[in-house]
Amino acid sequence: VQLQASGGGLVQPGGSLRVSCAASGHTVSGMSLGWFRQAPGKEREFVAAVRESNSAKVYAPSVKERFTIGRDSSKNTVYLQMNSLKPEDTAVYYCTARFGWSVAYYNPENYVYWGQGTLVTVSS
Repeated sequence: VQLQASGGGLVQPGGSLRVSCAASGHTVSGMSLGWFRQAPGKEREFVAAVRESNSAKVYAPSVKERFTIGRDSSKNTVYLQMNSLKPEDTAVYYCTARFGWSVAYYNPENYVYWGQGTLVTVSS
């Protein structure tokens, strides 16, 4: 399975941006998918995930109500819609995938496949 992230860029505080991740080698509908981010000098942190069996979605408290994770089976992609962006959202965003579901979905070590990352900068 290969993942290719895209859609990062510069956005002003309060703005919106959508990052996407195209999958090849397997259909996204049969995998649990997630987004993590890593700011300079910080560890990679969980952002959001969607479960493969029932499409249940989970979010980090810092992004809940602002970010939405989704799966587009027609394009075989997973996306992260980010609204009301804040400077502290600035980071490289990574998409990830795995078969099955881990109760420790917030731990990057429980994911197998990773995209290359796309930079999101929130600044005026």
